[in-house]
Order: sequence, then C-alpha cells, then structure tokens
Amino acid sequence: MKNINISLLAKPNIRSLRAYHAEEVPCKVKLDANESPYSGARVKKILQTLNRYPDPEAKQLRKIIAEGSRVKPENILHGNGSDELIYYLITTFGGPVLYPVPTFSMYGIIAQALGEKKIEVPLDNKFDLDIEKILAAIKRYKPKLIFLSSPNNPTGNCFSSDRILKIVEFTYSLPPTPYSLVVIDEAYQPFSKTKSFVPLLGKYGNLLVLRTLSKIGLAGLRLGFLIAGESVISEVNKVRLPFNVNSLSQAVAVEALKDKKQMRRHISSIISERKRLLAEMRKIEGITPYPSDANFVLFKVNNAEKVYNGLLRKGVLIRNMTGAVKDCLRVTAGTPGENTVFLKALREVINSEN
Repeated sequence: MKNINISLLAKPNIRSLRAYHAEEVPCKVKLDANESPYSGARVKKILQTLNRYPDPEAKQLRKIIAEGSRVKPENILHGNGSDELIYYLITTFGGPVLYPVPTFSMYGIIAQALGEKKIEVPLDNKFDLDIEKILAAIKRYKPKLIFLSSPNNPTGNCFSSDRILKIVEFTYSLPPTPYSLVVIDEAYQPFSKTKSFVPLLGKYGNLLVLRTLSKIGLAGLRLGFLIAGESVISEVNKVRLPFNVNSLSQAVAVEALKDKKQMRRHISSIISERKRLLAEMRKIEGITPYPSDANFVLFKVNNAEKVYNGLLRKGVLIRNMTGAVKDCLRVTAGTPGENTVFLKALREVINSEN
C-alpha cells in the first residue's frame, strides 16, 4: 500500500493546530475538569419517542432557560455545550478574534480551525484585564469578536466589571456601527457573587452572553446556550446544524432545571467546599492558592509536574496548568469526602518534597 501523508491535504491553519486534549485518566478521585460532583437531573419518565428527531428549536428547553434568565425565548440559542456556540459565532461573524490569556483554550482553537486571526492580550499581574492593551488592540485590529470569560478559566477570578463595561461601551460607540461583538462567557457565574451581564443586553446591542449547564451538574448532556438580541440570534441560527441538541439532553435538562432548590443546594455546597479548599491550602507551606469565584482553585507550587504526578500516584486527578500559568495546578471543588482525600494527599506529596 502506498504511504500517503494525509496531513498535507489539510489546510495550513489546521496542520499547525493542536487539538484540545481531554484524556480519561484512571483515578479514585477526579477533580480535574470543573464538573459538578452532583447530578442535577431527576428524570420522571423514560422518553418513548426516540424513533423521532428531536425538537429542532428546543422550544421547551429554551422557554425554561428564558424564564430563569428573564429574557424571551427568542433571545436564546441552544448548542452542544458552549464550544458549539463559540464555533457558530466565529463561523457567522468571522475574525479577527480577540481574547485575554490565559483563558479558555477553545476560543483560540476554534478561531484557528476556521482560519481566523487570533489576537491574544496577556492579563495583568493580578489576572485582571489589561484595559489599555486591550483597547489598543481593538483600535489596531478591529476584532469582530471579543471573548471574555468571567469568572475566568483557569485563573478562577472575575474580571473587573468596570473594565468589561469599558470594553463594551468603547466598541458599542464606535462609528458608524459597532465593529466588535463582546461575548461574556459566564460558564462559572453561578459560583460567583458578581452579577450577570444579561440585564445589560437591552442597552448594548453588541453584548452577548454565553452560559452552560456543564458546571452545575449536567456536564454529560453537553448543553450550552447563547443569550443575545434577536438580530444576533437570527444570524447565528443560520449556521446552526439541524437537530443539534438530542431529545434525551433536552428532556433531562428540562426536568433538572425544574428542581431549582436542589440545584441551589448543590451550588451552595460547591461554594462552601471551594472556601474550605482555599482555607486549608493556605495552611500548607510551599503552596499559593489564588482567590476563586468559580468551582475550582488555581494554586502555585514549586514543582508542578512532581506534585501532579505525586497526587496521581495516590489516585487523585487534578489538572496540570503549567502550559498556561507557570508552576500552577488546578483542582475542582468536589464533594466534602473527595476534597478531604485531595487535601490529605496534597499534604503528603508536599511534605515528601520538602
């Protein structure tokens, strides 16, 4: 058989792209992926219509999400997680695509995959938006899309609301019409005291908000949604694949979202455990945990690779973030029991290093 270098057939922007790596590592305690340790679903009946295609408009799901967000269903677009919606946004509006770094890697991966220019602006030394550099980049490159993840992954902090608003107002006021859409990715907002930007959608036509059910107990469903003005939703909906959210995901999500009390209990538990993780980690010499508004904690150690592997040998899987933030690891807030196992293992690994 003739050997063929298939990679030569791929477009240049794809050949140089590194795929997002989501490896399944065997472990006793899994605290690496920012999932909720609790299931939010209470399915009351088994679907009997799986021989039919799902509702292409996800009307029931969009209705319940719209009610929770205090917007109209026409302001909601559904997707297979936020990833698919990011893909749709860049497909619809193109680039350049601007975002701060470090942040959620899929902004850059999808932009490059679609052949759009990426503009990466480093955060300041407090992991906040460097407003002067961002505004300068906006003036220079005129990005079509600006992605701001707040709370931010992997740093865990919310960006200053006044800096976000300055970016929104600056791009909104540019003549003759805004040339930048500002997308606030609020994947971790349920764990934060900072208010959502959804109430400001009516004031700024270039403001969009991304939300997801993945962090609040429904990661396996792969459900995200875009909240924006009807004109934005109408344009993005043109590139949405038909039947993109399956019947099971729609039905389970609707049932889960009806049980608001259980979801609030789970979110409260995660916030409480995040605070415990921060408090206990601050007591361990050689560790610097960073404040978090999300469901995880980023922390700095002397030798991230050794600590990561040491924890893994003890059956605890967290995330090695050294590629994004030097000498840093990230741990998801799990159940009280999982977090106790993690803290015990972390103390043992750090003590063995000293």
